[in-house]
Amino acid sequence: MHSMQGGGEGDGHVAVFSADRSRRVAGPAEADAATAAGFPSPARDYFDGRIDLNRHLISDPTSTYVVRVDGDSMADAGISSGDELIVDRSRTPHDGAVVVAVVDGELLVRRLLLRGDAVILQAESRGTPDVELPDAAELTVWGVVTRCLHHV
Repeated sequence: MHSMQGGGEGDGHVAVFSADRSRRVAGPAEADAATAAGFPSPARDYFDGRIDLNRHLISDPTSTYVVRVDGDSMADAGISSGDELIVDRSRTPHDGAVVVAVVDGELLVRRLLLRGDAVILQAESRGTPDVELPDAAELTVWGVVTRCLHHV
């Protein structure tokens, strides 16, 4: 892994990783001056192999799926139509988790809110109604969302 790292969060520094060992990532001295975002890191020449996205993004490969989102019911949570969600079916859903739930035979992405015996599947977008279930026994959670992948 070739890495150029900076200081703390929000300081404009980036880490660069190459998935191909034979490909050399340009260091700060070789990069276009217009892209500079900070000072060169002492770790800029550090290389530790290929990126293993399974290791970084997936804790249980046997129960993890990628689901493509259709609709903007979770846009205010940063999940937009076309995004891909990493969903772990082995995780136990908890209050506040973003889940994929089965409602009337349809898969919905919502924030799970547990209120006593009642359950609310909260949409995070204006104009999209929440789903309220008076009894938690009526709820089927297909999986817990662990990551959201989207194009920039």
